[in-house]
Amino acid sequence: MFAFPSFFRAGLLILACLALSGPARATGAAPALKISYSLATLSEAQGRENSQADIWERIRAGFSLPESDPRLTRVHEQWYDKNPRHLERAIQRSRLYLFHIVEEVEKRGMPMEIALLPMIESAFNPQALSPMKASGIWQFIPSTGRVYGLEQNAWYDGRRDVLKATHAALDYLQTLHRMFGDWELALAAYNCGEGCVARALGRGHGKAYASLRLPNETRNYVPKLVAVRNVIRDPGRFGVSLHPIADEAYFMQVTLDHPMTAQKAAKLAEMNVDEFLALNPAFQRRVIYADSQSMLLLPVDRVETFQFNASRQEEHRRLQTYQARRGESVGSIAQRFGVSLDWMKEHNPIKLHGGKLASAQTLVVPSAGKPESRVASAESIPSRAQQTRTPAKPVMRTHTVRKGDTLSRVARHYNVKVADIRRWNENAEPLMPGSTLEIPAQPS
Repeated sequence: MFAFPSFFRAGLLILACLALSGPARATGAAPALKISYSLATLSEAQGRENSQADIWERIRAGFSLPESDPRLTRVHEQWYDKNPRHLERAIQRSRLYLFHIVEEVEKRGMPMEIALLPMIESAFNPQALSPMKASGIWQFIPSTGRVYGLEQNAWYDGRRDVLKATHAALDYLQTLHRMFGDWELALAAYNCGEGCVARALGRGHGKAYASLRLPNETRNYVPKLVAVRNVIRDPGRFGVSLHPIADEAYFMQVTLDHPMTAQKAAKLAEMNVDEFLALNPAFQRRVIYADSQSMLLLPVDRVETFQFNASRQEEHRRLQTYQARRGESVGSIAQRFGVSLDWMKEHNPIKLHGGKLASAQTLVVPSAGKPESRVASAESIPSRAQQTRTPAKPVMRTHTVRKGDTLSRVARHYNVKVADIRRWNENAEPLMPGSTLEIPAQPS
């Protein structure tokens, strides 16, 4: 069984490329999966686990924006003071993405307030959609998204891809900073457009953000971000519960060579499908398919389980692509691959004309004529946890969660598997200081 190296357990962001090449045999050993690691994304966070375990401390250390309009900042501070749950919900969502965003902001030498920008753009909701059709945690409108390389089609919307949209948003902000030479003006332009800020500067009312005549939303944009910054800097003052977030990677990137439904991927990783979709919100039809390669994000402690179960997935349990011709009957295609017409419509962005395909397109269909909906759940696939599972619940001990604890750290401390902790604790996540976990007295 593959064992992750120690630097992975230290919480470094490692990109794993998982190639599922070749079907599993009906008898004998399953084909080995090829996993390679790119260390190019290792940051100076390496080795900081003991000295700086809470990412909020790292964020606070990077704050640098001025408070150029104290009056408006106070207005937004008062709103957050009266509505702490709004920010707490955004903070809870951010736990999945914040480490990656902080890594990228820090690597580029940008003000750390920018890592908090999704809190005012989308409340860290990757499915957020504005009346202007801006989408994702960074709220790209379709045209700007395309300019910055975010593909948008019937299968996939890159504006909701956390990795690619973060890269695009920071690229855009750096472009705006080079254009205006000031981070406050760059942020204003991110909100209302570079033309809007250029026109405001051209009116001759000065070059400082606070002196410009800007649309009301943009006028409040930077003070609102600064107010969020101030809350994060001193949450107790505003009655906000700011629980620690470990300064380590939450997810890894996995590359597949064939399509897969989100439900199937979640089952193979033995994780909740809603959490899976929160990490992979870009796929329009809950099918992980983007041209010839499919990439997904998994929690770091789910990748090994996914690898183990996927290596035992037989060929007929997989999805494949089918090149359909214009005018072909979708009903005939469905019959050929042993699925219903409703199944085809659920898994494919089909456009019909008179009951036939309006144009040639690539469709996702089951391999070997068996629909994925007929496949047994991942629980029926022999996993490491199931192979060692005992029928009786073992003697348990209690662990009280402390600041900075993560499931992986607790598992290492007690020499148990993260899967065991999840199995014996229905509400193991998110970890909250003061809560308790049941831990098997003897590793199962």
